Amino acid sequence: MKIIQRPIASAKHLPETLHPVLRRIYAARNIIQARELELKLEHLPPPAALKGMDQAVDLLSQALRDQQRILIVADFDADGATSCALALRALRLLGAVDVRYVVPNRFEYGYGLTPEIVAVAAQQQPQLIITVDNGISSIEGVACARERGMRVLITDHHLPGASLPAADAIVNPNQPGDVFPSKNIAGVGVIFYIMLALRAHLRESGWLASRGIEPNLAQLLDLVALGTVADVVPLDHTNRILVAQGLMRIRERRCNAGILALLQIAGRTPERVSAADLGFAIAPRLNAAGRLEDMSLGIECLLSDDPGAALAIAQRLDQLNRERRSIESGMQEQALAALNNMQLDDGGDLPCGLCLFDPGWHQGVIGILASRIKDRLHRPVIAFAPSNEHEIKGSARSVPGLHIRDALDAVAAHHPGLLNKFGGHAMAAGLTLRRADLDAFSAAFDAEVRRHLDPAQMQGMLLSDGALPPADINLELAETLRNAGPWGQGFPEPVFDGIFKIRSQRLLNDKHLKLSLQHPDAAEIHDAIAFNIPEQALALAQNATRVHLAYKLDVNSYRDRRSVQLLIEHIQPAV
Repeated sequence: MKIIQRPIASAKHLPETLHPVLRRIYAARNIIQARELELKLEHLPPPAALKGMDQAVDLLSQALRDQQRILIVADFDADGATSCALALRALRLLGAVDVRYVVPNRFEYGYGLTPEIVAVAAQQQPQLIITVDNGISSIEGVACARERGMRVLITDHHLPGASLPAADAIVNPNQPGDVFPSKNIAGVGVIFYIMLALRAHLRESGWLASRGIEPNLAQLLDLVALGTVADVVPLDHTNRILVAQGLMRIRERRCNAGILALLQIAGRTPERVSAADLGFAIAPRLNAAGRLEDMSLGIECLLSDDPGAALAIAQRLDQLNRERRSIESGMQEQALAALNNMQLDDGGDLPCGLCLFDPGWHQGVIGILASRIKDRLHRPVIAFAPSNEHEIKGSARSVPGLHIRDALDAVAAHHPGLLNKFGGHAMAAGLTLRRADLDAFSAAFDAEVRRHLDPAQMQGMLLSDGALPPADINLELAETLRNAGPWGQGFPEPVFDGIFKIRSQRLLNDKHLKLSLQHPDAAEIHDAIAFNIPEQALALAQNATRVHLAYKLDVNSYRDRRSVQLLIEHIQPAV
């Protein structure tokens, strides 16, 4: 791993009142105007900027007026679950009398509004189907639904293909001709915007007043924050506003019982919750339902208003997450053994675009496996598991420099018929293909990756915000940085680097390294911890007296005592 300092950018347009370190950090993240730091709701772009919004509002308002049965078709990840829960809660607040949901089981129906899930949906006889976090590629499914007399509203954020489904309305910031300034909002952000526009229409038409209701949709921002962070979409200005506002409500415990229950199970304090807590503590537990069983369990957790019932579901989700971790651990061991054999067979060279498959792998866990191997080898990875006797399903994760969905599109264009279907984002995608075509696809994918990435881009780089002088390694700056986010994808939490003397060290649970460190130019001793340290790095660190660290400034709370702690991202002996 190579530590590289971020380019220094001009901070002259940022307020002088900001801490100098924070000004430097914001500038390095392309914040060049003070207004980009404003995180109030009034700074969100207007819903009307989304293409298809008028048609969507017309469909929904008519459904409310006519008391139609509305069916939400959700996705089976955390973005889909939060989108579904938000749509249900919002529509009920706005006067819907019959709104239900169905979420495809990934093992039976696969992703999106397929003809098979339309047949399941038809059993409930809905007059309007609303997809959340899916549907932009569901051409056959939409056609089937409309043939059955159901109207369809597609709400999605995934990249569209060459053709769009013939839905009654489509709202997706990434569809052709859309001028909405944020192309990065998650599925939950899209449906939240639609509900805002619907409320405005119902208010202007007198619908809300006639029923004596005026719902505050801001109460749903906790769901928006969770889904946005969980889907790892870039935190542009719009997403930072949505996440910051949701976090504020969670910290004030003005959030739904399911999120509070999940925080409790994860051992997190709501008053101090961060975006990282949503991404690394809450989202995996929620996602475990969709990975191993049925995301309906996660949706029910987010729909519950009873703290006891929500806690019981959260405990089941936690149990599923433990099972998921156990399955993932076994799959990782198998993958690493396969990689070792691959290197031996090929003389040490791995493909630039890496495809891995094992007939015993769990379909619900391959996305995590691909992510873990990608982080380890610093190259795009696709992990495959059996879908049926003749087909395999893959989950892809990419690295900076390769748009993974576009790479799959290029492979499909150059090799017609090789992929059965695919879709996704810049950094993550899913696909299916015939098992017999895996070798041909692996070669085509590797060739496509080599067109975009050179060896230097696959060496592994960690971007640092530079060194901190000893005086700045303090609790005050750690608190300032903690509150200066939200940090996340595309707007990363600050990472610093520097050389420190090791004063003491010990191993916790055989995998976490606890250190006492001293800056060479200061007398103060700082606590530091490296979680899940690799064996090779552990051996090097334990034999060193001076180390070069990449680290985050963290706040350690223990028995009402708060202190600064260095959260180690990378450790190596100092040269």
